Amino acid sequence: MKIERVELQHLQMPLRFRFETSFGSTTMKDFILVSVYGDGEVGYAESVAMPDPFYSEETTDTVWSILEKFLIPRLFAHPIESPEEVERLFAPIRRNNMAKSALEGAVWDLSCKQKGISLAKALGGDKKVIDVGVSIGIEPTVDEVLAKVERSLGDGYKKIKVKIKPGFDVQVIRAIREKFGDDVPLMADANSAYTLDHLHIMKELDQYGLIMIEQPLAHDDIVDHAKLQAEISTPICLDESIHTAEDARKAIELGSCRIINIKIGRVGGLTEARRIHDLCQANHIPVWCGGMLESGVGRAHNIAITALPNFTIPGDTSAGSRYWEEDIVEPGVELIAPGELAVPDGPGIGYALNQKAVGKYVLRTAHFRP
Repeated sequence: MKIERVELQHLQMPLRFRFETSFGSTTMKDFILVSVYGDGEVGYAESVAMPDPFYSEETTDTVWSILEKFLIPRLFAHPIESPEEVERLFAPIRRNNMAKSALEGAVWDLSCKQKGISLAKALGGDKKVIDVGVSIGIEPTVDEVLAKVERSLGDGYKKIKVKIKPGFDVQVIRAIREKFGDDVPLMADANSAYTLDHLHIMKELDQYGLIMIEQPLAHDDIVDHAKLQAEISTPICLDESIHTAEDARKAIELGSCRIINIKIGRVGGLTEARRIHDLCQANHIPVWCGGMLESGVGRAHNIAITALPNFTIPGDTSAGSRYWEEDIVEPGVELIAPGELAVPDGPGIGYALNQKAVGKYVLRTAHFRP
């Protein structure tokens, strides 16, 4: 496939509200937009790395540097026939999955546009509509969490994910169950905030009929998660611990989890995300697509991968207007029915870039040619 040039743009978009997890809070989405040009088409993707190395070791600045110094030159130096080849091309470079994913995703989008097919179809997805949920951050009070849960249920979202941390966990889940009942599809996300010393808390949470507890223990652990899963009936979902299909295989064999969250950026791109999906499907492990506060470009990629059949749990890809006063895609990523998003059938990601909006938020731009 023909690749003529690559453009990087560093953007900062203000969130409509503060979003807090166990490792910090943010009011700004800081990210890199990648555009790959060829044969009159442009492919888009975004990096999900944060400004600080709290979720992973990557940051916005490291992603820019790795793209500029290693990945883009490597892409230009080695012609490819299909986007699946990008993963192999980048394999000699260790980790830096979010940087790899951003460039690989733009190549996928470009390839699909050159062929005139949707990204979802190219990946093997056949859904026309996907179910989605919301992620609710840690709030100053339990009442504020309850208010957000109520609004989300009113909007018809099909899964409620609530962030927890030590000191803000059991009381939150209990309050949600007491107010909204046991039928609400509810899960807790700990973002690695606990250890096995907190087993009593996990056992307390066990009584509330949660869909899952996501990544309760260390970000790089699969051994202690297996010990914890043996002690509780609630399924453990792994997020930060899974970077490759090999990680997923080992976690499944150890019994470390019963569900896996697939984030395209965390696992290095769409090719590896699909490989993890296929492995989990073969082992009867359901998957879902987690969110990283993506703009509409990243949301479009999430929608495409979620069209695959083993994404059976509603993901975090809620409506863009929930997060942004103005998104950088048009039309915006919006619900077509309560808790449902359409899977675009147009070429590539199925959304056009809103260049005017990009211009409002861009901090720096760089262009690269072979």
